[in-house]
Amino acid sequence: MTTGIVIAVIVVILIGLFILLYNNLVKASTYTQESWSQIDVQLKRRNDLIPNLVSTVQGYASYEKSTLTKVVELRNQLVAATGTPQSTAAERTQTMALSDQLSNQLKSVFALSENYPDLKASAEFSKLMEELTNTENKIAYSRQLYNSSVATYNMKLQTFPSNFVAKVTSFKEATYLQVPEEETKTPEVSFKKYEDL
Repeated sequence: MTTGIVIAVIVVILIGLFILLYNNLVKASTYTQESWSQIDVQLKRRNDLIPNLVSTVQGYASYEKSTLTKVVELRNQLVAATGTPQSTAAERTQTMALSDQLSNQLKSVFALSENYPDLKASAEFSKLMEELTNTENKIAYSRQLYNSSVATYNMKLQTFPSNFVAKVTSFKEATYLQVPEEETKTPEVSFKKYEDL
């Protein structure tokens, strides 16, 4: 009789431990999805600011149509690609690749202000530049938060005993967001033009 009670207590403890570990995996997975949602929020904010930026720049720099067209095309592709918190790793990778391309194009738009003093002096353009720069910073922070959430979640999938629960309940590893390859290259610096001074 006491053996039956001991076995029952052990079974209850094991079931309780299984439930606890399962709930921890669900929480970590949910945090990962929520941190991806933060990226989506910032991408949407940037996408909403771009039409205003394009119309402002068009008023001052009508000759830069190809640059503005590329920004609009990338923005539209990004709007179409922006997924859900449950989007696949491939969809997230595609979304971030488009986002990186758009960020690079926006740098070109910001550089236009150097060639157009009236544009540079425009209060509306300056405000949009500031908002877009803040949004770019928030996107970068959201990417860090997402990768941190992925690290926590993936650790739970790999450590004992939660790895056992993860295998039994079919939890899958999440994928980190990677830094674009061109941003990992060391910039070339040349002092040749200063040698003649």
